[in-house]
Amino acid sequence: MLTRFYWGTIRKAIVAFGNLFNNIQIDRLNSDGSTQQSIKVPLSYSSKQSFLARIDQIPGPAEDRTQSVIIPRMGFEMIDIRYDGSRKLPVLQQNTGKSADGTRLNSQYVPTPYDLTISLYIYVKNMDDGLQIIEQIIPYFNPDFNLTMKAMPELDMTNDLPIVMESIEMEDNYEGDFITRQNIIWTLTFKLKVNFFGPITSQRYIKKTIMNLTDDEKLSAANILTRITSEVIPSTAFPPDLYEIVTTIEGFDG
Repeated sequence: MLTRFYWGTIRKAIVAFGNLFNNIQIDRLNSDGSTQQSIKVPLSYSSKQSFLARIDQIPGPAEDRTQSVIIPRMGFEMIDIRYDGSRKLPVLQQNTGKSADGTRLNSQYVPTPYDLTISLYIYVKNMDDGLQIIEQIIPYFNPDFNLTMKAMPELDMTNDLPIVMESIEMEDNYEGDFITRQNIIWTLTFKLKVNFFGPITSQRYIKKTIMNLTDDEKLSAANILTRITSEVIPSTAFPPDLYEIVTTIEGFDG
């Protein structure tokens, strides 16, 4: 039976990806090279088609002020998810960690590796705006950029999230005469190497063990020869508390 759980893995990966690009700015320059205007490029999670539909609703150059509110702009969306067998680990290997109150041991089998493909769209109305944005992104991917994500708070475990840039494409939608609006679209494709974690099992710490030794094939309690008792002192200790394990050996006449 499948167990109900949800760690928000895809959501965390998408948010982490978006945060990489939420502080990109471009400068509009005067003829003498001085800065006329600095613009922070807005970023949103949206498909390419929906954003192009919004741009098409603008009548034309007469509404250029409205257009300037919309572009330059960036949008991104997840377009594919595929299993990555090259990162598979032995299925019986486990991750462990203590519970929040420190009284139990949480464990979980190794994650299942998948690749998320995300496209980042850059919408600009002139070439220089696009080149400024692209140049602020490319140097960080050589060919990948590694993020550290808090994957499993229940196990106090972080997880690396490598992001690989796979391709860059440019599309110029300019058609018609000189009064027709020009839109340049850059499409950057990234692959996120995500790990999907399964459910957590929890059990109490073992603080005392008793081992009875006997030569009686029937394992009768009356014929115990030796009893070995090991216990944690103090009994209230949990990792990472300081404690010691005291072993007591008792002998009996069989």
